[in-house]
Amino acid sequence: MLSVATWNINSARLRLPIIEQYLRDEAPDILCLQEIKCQEHQFPAEALAKLGYEHQAICGQKGYHGVATISRVPIREVTRHDWQANGEARHVGVEVIGKDMRIDNVYVPAGGDVPDREVNAKFGQKLDFLERMTGWADALEHPSLIVGDFNIAPLESDVWSHKQLLKVVSHTPLEVDTLERFKQAHGWVDLGREFIKDPERYYSWWSYRSPDWRKNDRGRRLDHMWASPALAPQATGHRLLEEARSWEKPSDHIPLITEFDI
Repeated sequence: MLSVATWNINSARLRLPIIEQYLRDEAPDILCLQEIKCQEHQFPAEALAKLGYEHQAICGQKGYHGVATISRVPIREVTRHDWQANGEARHVGVEVIGKDMRIDNVYVPAGGDVPDREVNAKFGQKLDFLERMTGWADALEHPSLIVGDFNIAPLESDVWSHKQLLKVVSHTPLEVDTLERFKQAHGWVDLGREFIKDPERYYSWWSYRSPDWRKNDRGRRLDHMWASPALAPQATGHRLLEEARSWEKPSDHIPLITEFDI
């Protein structure tokens, strides 16, 4: 068995206590973090190694973005793709030693506030990022798991109000269609929705702007775990930890975890 978790942590240093709490309580074999917001030498590598996560692949930059994959089982970094085409640290790929499995950890750009690339360059950059990912996926040959913050909630049941969010970045038809092209390029299987069936409510993010996130429950499913067709049948379970959104100094995202019989 192998368990893999993903979590947009929104600063690895600031939220080190809840990362440690999660690792002690849930003990995934591998944890993929996004938005670590630090350079590689600033990442709390030693503290996490003391908890048994001594195998680490870190792709960071100063103050923004950044991804890190930490593991209790041997892993080896194999790729860093610049799908943003500007040097931002948004991807790291590893292979799990002794297993026929690669894990790609990605942080897709949020895309700004206006869903129009003519007036909002960030939205265009997001779409272009996804198109570069699609080209990569089209040529992919090995069993892979891609996880992370995709910053898109594709299904109506992935958001608190489909009608009210149709023109809001993360749920616009253009973004959903662009993500679907990426999905079809490799035949990815959306593991979250394999185990938590549409139209069941499934959110992974709640804005800090909401004074009572649980009561208002204006969530979106921005975080995903997708598997190659060859790997997906080996997934045996998937769950999320909503209570982490209420931990002290929480991220606005919660962790997801999938177990594999591999």
